[in-house]
Order: sequence, then C-alpha cells, then structure tokens
Amino acid sequence: MKRSAGIFLHPTSLPSPFGVGDLGPWAKRFVDILADNGQSWWQVCPLGPTGYGDCPYQVLSSFAGNPLMISPELLRDRGLLTNEELSGLPVLPADHVDFAAARSLKTKFLDMAVARFSDDHEFNEFCENERYWLDDYALFMAIKELRNGAHWNTWEASLKLRFPASLDEMDHAERRRIRRHKFLQFIFQQQWQELRAYANSRGVKIIGDIPYYAAYDSADAWSSPDTFELDDAGNPRRIGGVPPDYFSATGQLWGNPVYAWESMKETGYSWWVNRVRRSLALVDVVRIDHFRGLEAFWAVPAGSETAVNGEWIKGPDIAFFNVLERELGGHLPLIAEDLGVITDQVNALRKNAGLPGMKVLQFAFDGNTDNPYLPYNITSDSVVYTGTHDNDTSLGWFSLLDEKAKAFVCEYIGCTPESFMTEFVRTAYVSNAELCILPMQDVLFLGEGHRMNVPGLADGNWGWRFTEEMLDRERLGMIGRFAKMYGRA
Repeated sequence: MKRSAGIFLHPTSLPSPFGVGDLGPWAKRFVDILADNGQSWWQVCPLGPTGYGDCPYQVLSSFAGNPLMISPELLRDRGLLTNEELSGLPVLPADHVDFAAARSLKTKFLDMAVARFSDDHEFNEFCENERYWLDDYALFMAIKELRNGAHWNTWEASLKLRFPASLDEMDHAERRRIRRHKFLQFIFQQQWQELRAYANSRGVKIIGDIPYYAAYDSADAWSSPDTFELDDAGNPRRIGGVPPDYFSATGQLWGNPVYAWESMKETGYSWWVNRVRRSLALVDVVRIDHFRGLEAFWAVPAGSETAVNGEWIKGPDIAFFNVLERELGGHLPLIAEDLGVITDQVNALRKNAGLPGMKVLQFAFDGNTDNPYLPYNITSDSVVYTGTHDNDTSLGWFSLLDEKAKAFVCEYIGCTPESFMTEFVRTAYVSNAELCILPMQDVLFLGEGHRMNVPGLADGNWGWRFTEEMLDRERLGMIGRFAKMYGRA
C-alpha cells in the first residue's frame, strides 16, 4: 500500500431519489469526485443485508449483499423497470434515511423486476458458483419472511434445527420466494461489480469491512451452528462484548454468540476462509473490525445483564492468518481495526501478520506525550483517520471540548478555532501513515448533527446522508491540493 488518501462513505449515505443511497448514478459520480481530487480509496461499511436497527455491523448474512442498495435506475437500464414506473416518486428525506419508507419503496420496484426477469445463463452460473452460501441464505430469508421476521431460534424445531426432510419440503414449497432472494443477490453483485470496475478504471480502490462477530439472528448462525458456541437448542452459551473500562463501568454487552474456535480449527477455519474469500471478491482491501478478538476475546455467560462477569479467552492468533494465507494465496490485503485498549500481545499479532493498524486523531490529545495517536507517534504501517463512523464529526468533537482542551489542540496543530478543520485535515495528510482516510463529513466541514453512529444508542443511527448542496468545491479542492502537496496523490 503506497502513500495515498481516500474518503470514508457508506453507499447508503449517497444522494438518491429513492430515500437511501444506492449503487446507481450517484455512486459513479462519487467515484469521479474521488478521482478528480487526488483520492485513491473509497472506504465503506460492511455491505450485508441489515436486520434490526439497520446496523451494517449486525447483518442477516456475512456473505450476502444488501438489496436496499440495488439501484432502480440501473434496473430500468436493463429493461426490468420503465421510466413511467420511476416517475412520480414520493418525497422522502434527502439528508437522512427513513429506512422503513425507503425499504417499502424499493421493495415495490424490486418485486416488479423479479417478476420480469427470466433466468439466464449468467443467473444460473451465479447460483451455482455461490451456492456454498446462497442456498442457505435464500432459504433462511424465505422462512424468516413466512414467520413475519421472527428470530430463527423461535421457529419450530424441525426448521430451527434444520431437519433435512423439513428443509427439503420448504425448499420445494417456496421455490418462488427463494428464487426472489437469489435474484436480488445476483443483481446486487452485478451492480456492485460494475461500480467497482468503474472505480478501479479511475484509479480508485475500495476498502470493505468484516465485522469480527456475526449476528445471532443470521443465516450464518442458523446454517453453521458448529461455528458458534450454541447449545443443542440453538441458544448461545456465551456472548461477546468488552469488559468494564474508562468509558463504561459495566462494559459493553453485544449479544453476538462467540465463535467455537477449537471446532473451527478442526475444519481449517473453513467458514472464515470462505468469508474472507467472499469479501475479497467484492473489494480490494478488507478492514477486520475488532481485530483484537483474534488474539483474545471477552466472553460473557449468556443471560448476563452486563459484561462484568466475562473472561478473556484466547483466540486463534497467528495460526489463523497462516491458514488464510495458505488457502487464499499469500499475504492478504487486510487492515486491522486495533482501536481501544490494546495489549502488547495484540500489537505483536498485528505485526506478525504484517497488517497496518488504525490511528484516529480525535483520540490523540489527552496530554500524554506517548499517546500512539499523536502525529509524531504514528508509524508508517498505519491508516490515519480524523475520526470514524463511531465518532462525532471532527468539527462536532472540537466544538464540545472545554476551552483548555481547545487551546491545547490549536497550539499543537497550529490553528485558530476558525481554521481548526483545515489544519486538522492537514495534520492527517502530513502524518507518516501510509494511508489517510477522512469521513465525508470531515471533508465537508460538517458539525454536530451529522454523525453516523452513536454506539449504544438503539435508534437513529446509520441514516446520515449528504446532499448535492453540501458539496463544496473549495473543500474538495483542498484535499486534492493536500494529496499532491504531501505525496498522497
């Protein structure tokens, strides 16, 4: 990875007349914005179909794409919708996603396209090539729809525990419903790969994201129960989280079932190998979220109300990466999300695996000269961010500091409160990190009210979008100039 720069923006945050950003015309326009302003990377969140809360880190499948990102305009271009059908659209919010309204509108168009599509060689080939995950996913989604979205662990035992005769009966009875889900995955992959090819043709590569944990209510847990610590009834034995720390006296309880690493080791980590292979078929580089869980993870007995009574359990460590490299063909293009309380053992694993880590400038100014996020402590094997999707925007963060802290930041980076954003961005660009990534909100100098996610808040997250009116040529031109000036173009 040579010295370069990029922007973080999830596709759902793009402008679109359908209430949610998608893979249509604006996605290519965003690629042009990147390329025209010296940017080589587009970083996104996980691309999977979201469940409760529409969080891209809690998806219904680790392998599938999110049908909400399918572009009706591209469906029209291939003759599956008409201009008339795409006219007279309801007025939906432009600056955020109303997920219920957008999903309702998109579903109408997707159903029209499904009804008009005739199976062809490309579709049949896709279904055959991806059947190792697609068959279970489509069946899972069909059953879930028939049960009004109910969690798979509440289904009748014959389906919950995957009795072969019951699965065969469902597969036969719901062929049309199952085909619909396979078609949506086929179209998503086609539209995504067309976008990725266009980005690559313009010198822009895409950074994807793999959440460490899989959601409990997912095709993953239902179809591969031996991959997780589940009892004979399909209930989690232990769940993931993080222990009490400075930010929370009771820790964080995530609810995801922890992995049965010993069982996976016996299969050569095949589920994870397939997961990483699938991700690298869709993007150019993959960030591994909660990387520290591969060295050791915090496991809490299921049913606990807090994360206090958990314990650290050893993860697969470097053996895991040795298997990945052997199975997938050499050193892999991965980034380790190594934020939070990181031990020497986690640092050693990252270095032994040869992966760059993450550095976030918002975390740098606590007054400690050995803070690893301070610009002069950032090493070249790093990706530097002004902030992430879990932080406030940088302008929002700065505005909430007390006057003493603001003065320290300004003295450090050489700015006034009025010039803070320009100099904060410059600080990221001038750092030693090989790669510099800015959230789109920071590119546009947006303040509080434009945050993507507040961890621990159940509602109101993941819906931020930018509008065309927010685009500022001067600020886009600034990152283009910085890219040239500091060797990142």
